[in-house]
Amino acid sequence: MHNQKAGRARGQMISFQRPDGATINGYLASPAVLTGAPAIVVIQEWWGINDQIKGVADRLAECGYRALVPDLYRGALTVEEEEAHHLMNALDFSDAVSQDIKGAVQYLQADSDKVAVTGYCMGGALTFLALSAIPEFVCGAVWYGFPPLEYLDASKIKAALIGHWATQDAFFNIETVGELESTLHENNVDATFYTYLAHHAFANEDAVGNGRIPGTQYDATWSEMAWDRTLTFFGRKLWLS
Repeated sequence: MHNQKAGRARGQMISFQRPDGATINGYLASPAVLTGAPAIVVIQEWWGINDQIKGVADRLAECGYRALVPDLYRGALTVEEEEAHHLMNALDFSDAVSQDIKGAVQYLQADSDKVAVTGYCMGGALTFLALSAIPEFVCGAVWYGFPPLEYLDASKIKAALIGHWATQDAFFNIETVGELESTLHENNVDATFYTYLAHHAFANEDAVGNGRIPGTQYDATWSEMAWDRTLTFFGRKLWLS
């Protein structure tokens, strides 16, 4: 099993500009070889930029990618479900996509020809919205994050994407995932969805023991399978094509 907390951290906090000129911070993890490295925008869960999501960026860097996590909460961080829900509800999703995430793409494009996006939970929902609003993305990977359908224009998604979903997810009706997949295919989106006999946050190593919130549960087996599929997908889209 891969431990994202093991080994030397590759990342550091940086600042970059949004399209409107405002400055935002983010966590940037860099690979050992920077020349020719593709890049991936990593979108946080509703907790904020914690060590777990930094570990995701570090793991992608270990695989040869430049990975940037924009700080959508402007430094706010929590481990409490109620506070996380408050922070997520206070986030302007439109501004986060058009400014924060777009700014991250522009920053990465200075040194990387190809940029992808991936996100977990809230970040997964934002990944869908970002793919529909930012045509520069080559591809995307969604982890158990269902988008607000009233704001998603599937016809504008031109990049290939994959999605990882838990059949026992208690945060939304899993049957709606099939409806979402049908909508994407009706709009000629190259989308492949995978389902796992797991709970929400099955790829989050912190979702264990008494500290996890109800309805979440880390599962190392399914997490590694989803990671393998994601890295194969990114390798095909960002390195080979």
